[in-house]
Amino acid sequence: MRRRLPLPPPLAREAAKFGTVGAFGFLVNVVVFNLCAQALGVEPLLSGLLATCAAITANYFGNRHWTYRDRDKGRQRREAGLFVLFSCAGLLLENAALAISHYGLGFTSVLADNLAKNVIGLGIASAFRFWSYRTWVFTERAPRDDHPAHSPADAV
Repeated sequence: MRRRLPLPPPLAREAAKFGTVGAFGFLVNVVVFNLCAQALGVEPLLSGLLATCAAITANYFGNRHWTYRDRDKGRQRREAGLFVLFSCAGLLLENAALAISHYGLGFTSVLADNLAKNVIGLGIASAFRFWSYRTWVFTERAPRDDHPAHSPADAV
């Protein structure tokens, strides 16, 4: 039956998987942020940083083992380092929106903090992460060359 259903293009499948992992990361992010900021009384920006770090950890495992499971696994140390680098850049984008809203513009309500961080900031950071992860972190496998460069078949 699966063969009869038209499959979406590879980029659409990749984006859907990335979005699913991201949705789980979003839940982690929102729960940790609100738990820290509301229940524990942690300062909003520190709560945002802690929440984003928790979500980054969950997202790495989801992306590595599901979204990009078919990508090159030969250099996982390099991959993890780049993932952390680009995730931290996304962390800055995400929490900059919170800092601007909360400290710069004075919007300090729970709703304003959540909108700034978990809607505006996370939206910008997610687009950046999708581009950077697929471009630099989870790279395509090098195509296998089953024929040597100068085989007898090349002479014909």
